[in-house]
Amino acid sequence: MTDAARPALSVLDLVPVHTGQTSAQAISASLTVAQRADELGYRRYWFAEHHNMPAVASTTPPVLIAAAASRTSRIRVGSGGVMLPNHSPLVVAEQFAALEAIAPGRVDLGIGRAPGSDPVITQLLRQSGTTSDVDRFPDNIRDILALVSGDGATVRFTSGGTYDVHATPSATSTPDVWLLGSSDYSAQLAAALGLPYVFANHFSGEGLDRAIGLYRDQFRPSETLAAPRTFLTANAVVADSDAEAEALMLPQARMMARLRGNRPLVALETVEEAAAAEASDHLAAPLLDALRSRWFVGTGPAAQSALTAFAAQHGVDEVMISPVAAAYDGEHPDAAPSRIRTLELLAA
Repeated sequence: MTDAARPALSVLDLVPVHTGQTSAQAISASLTVAQRADELGYRRYWFAEHHNMPAVASTTPPVLIAAAASRTSRIRVGSGGVMLPNHSPLVVAEQFAALEAIAPGRVDLGIGRAPGSDPVITQLLRQSGTTSDVDRFPDNIRDILALVSGDGATVRFTSGGTYDVHATPSATSTPDVWLLGSSDYSAQLAAALGLPYVFANHFSGEGLDRAIGLYRDQFRPSETLAAPRTFLTANAVVADSDAEAEALMLPQARMMARLRGNRPLVALETVEEAAAAEASDHLAAPLLDALRSRWFVGTGPAAQSALTAFAAQHGVDEVMISPVAAAYDGEHPDAAPSRIRTLELLAA
């Protein structure tokens, strides 16, 4: 990719829930964002998996993917990601086989190794105790790859018998499987299995160059992928002025400060709530400079230029944007105009 080549753009959605908004309204707003992303030519739209967080309604990616697929016609839809330690590999394979049958050729199965929750939620999801099944992660990935394939998987009993298993409904095509991560582990596993890989740069930019380097250096071609394939995620807040972008960024910055400080989590503040609270408690002040250096915050032309340089620096042709612009007081709870404006300005 040359320095002048603009990367393809995609969207990562955590389905944010702001003050005065129900989870149902947040989901409705996100589906509106997905429709607009489809119209604007974005490449894919992924939903993340998080649990028991007042500010996040993205708990069940397969359900949200099905809803988004029904509202769109062209864009790829998928998970960013399904947190595999929380689920049986067969359940995941069957869910995404069904999604592939619903939207053939448009489904991505992004898989993560972290539970995306606390130990109590992990136990409730898998009934496997307070430690999730992360040790079997590589084997579970191999199981899913086999189950969604045309050949299926074979269970071998200790007694010597075998049993064939297929993810059903059997679609005429299979979802694209991606490994996600923010550490060396997933990069090296993706390389060993010959799978595409995404570094979760929106979550933490630490170790980005090392992880991508390990993935590319250690990649082994597979039946589905001949060469390394990767893109990066990034948080973005884009508006018609720098001042507005800064104001729209503050609620998410304050949420990040709450997470890092182990403070009680709440619904995402509105722009006005965050401005009033920050004037007195300065919760996000120590973080803002660090976040500005990693996030893409500003006007459309500036953000476009910065994203193009970012993609060129890391040798990728795609960047997945998490549009984290907040809502204003009085905004319709079923709408997300600031997030949609971010996508429109980046695609202009």
